[in-house]
Amino acid sequence: MEQRAAVIPTRQSAPVCQTMLGALSGFWRDGVAVFRGVPFAAPPIGERRFAPASLPAAWSGVRDATQHGPIAPQTPSRLRAAMGDFTRPQNEDCLTLTIWTPALDDAKRPVLVWLHGGAYTTGAGSLDWYDGSILAREGDIVVVGVNYRLGALGFLHYPGVSDGNIGIADQHAALVWISDHISSFGGDPGCITICGQSAGGGSIAQLLMNPATRARFRRAILQSAPLGEPPNAAERVAQTGGRFLDLLGLSGAPDALARLQALPATKILAAQREVILSAAKPGAGHLPFAPMVSNMLTPDAYLDAIADGSAGKEILIGGTLEEMHGFFAADETMTSLDQARLADLVKAATGDASAIERYRRRRPEGRSMDWFADLLTDRRFLRPSWLLAAGIAKRGGKAWSYRFDWSPPSSPFMACHCIEIPFMFGNWATQWPDAAMLAGGDASEMALLSRRMRSCWINFVRTGDPNHHEIPTWPSHRIGTDKFMSFDATVKVADWE
Repeated sequence: MEQRAAVIPTRQSAPVCQTMLGALSGFWRDGVAVFRGVPFAAPPIGERRFAPASLPAAWSGVRDATQHGPIAPQTPSRLRAAMGDFTRPQNEDCLTLTIWTPALDDAKRPVLVWLHGGAYTTGAGSLDWYDGSILAREGDIVVVGVNYRLGALGFLHYPGVSDGNIGIADQHAALVWISDHISSFGGDPGCITICGQSAGGGSIAQLLMNPATRARFRRAILQSAPLGEPPNAAERVAQTGGRFLDLLGLSGAPDALARLQALPATKILAAQREVILSAAKPGAGHLPFAPMVSNMLTPDAYLDAIADGSAGKEILIGGTLEEMHGFFAADETMTSLDQARLADLVKAATGDASAIERYRRRRPEGRSMDWFADLLTDRRFLRPSWLLAAGIAKRGGKAWSYRFDWSPPSSPFMACHCIEIPFMFGNWATQWPDAAMLAGGDASEMALLSRRMRSCWINFVRTGDPNHHEIPTWPSHRIGTDKFMSFDATVKVADWE
């Protein structure tokens, strides 16, 4: 089915949206109404720190929604060498949405909700990287970017202090708000697709396993979700919380929560950084501050739980060809990896140092870093995504698999983690000026690839099927087959190895 583009005349006056909480004044840009800093929950400050999101207060008059709100307190991204960097004001009053819509009417457009990545410690749905204007205009859809709490402020778990998964609860609160209010922005609350990359994709896995949350959306797109490592169990996360409290001198304090709520966010971030650094190991999968589950799941049980939660939904899932090169290519300890250290890392990751031989054969001209990066890419991202698609198909559901294979010639980052995002949003030429992972790419080739990819994503949001006339027929996953769509200079159907 072809997406239909909204034809919007140039407006002189600012768009004003009347929600059940009050009126919002946005701005027009290239035929799309944009609303920034829209609160979906009360500010999580003071006694609300470490508490689940609560309902936002109504307001009188017309609220200015032309400026971005602050982003969640955070430390620098691990991928800034590949993606570029950003600077935004940070504040715990960060639970806001950015909304792009072709028109404020009753057209009931499909809705795309974006959950950003960043290892659950960095990023924001309001960053210019994730500008939804092009998708909204070309697809005649409503696009919503979500900010949620990060790091210790979003994922600390310790009895009597925080129940953990606060950032996931924020995402649930955002979906509730969107369900309740998106019709005021021309959207259809009955046709919501959630789309997330990396930590955003991992978040979607959590949301699919929650009956109350999965009832709020119809479809899901998981991009580079780290499904190869099941979430931490509560007991292990509580140990991390204990180390965090130790660093702040609050371990065993009867008033630990109150004292934590009174600390400046900078002290929270400093202790968070120490915990993360102490746990950091090359290729380590588990993150100290990330979603948790009550009891430890095996990798198979984790994928089964996600597949069970996907019943009745269409799922689009995949990753990039060389995910881990984004993390390793600018790391001297990895680029200079020798054979002995490689064997140690492979054995620690898999239990069998000989597991690397498959990747030596696949990339005979490669280095130790390349082989280890390929192994982790398969184990953490690509194979689990394929297994999830197979699990969904086995249950009678519909899932489409993809792999993003394009990269600039001779790029050290190759087809790395996050490289598909500029193509999916269509803003690679305007919002990613400092992205080294795109440097050297042919502009006409990138424009064509972006158009093809976002057309598929738009079709999926609109119809539940990503097929588009500019690409070969993209089969949904079938039991006993292993087809996926390769997005490269040439888009083609391929077979998993």
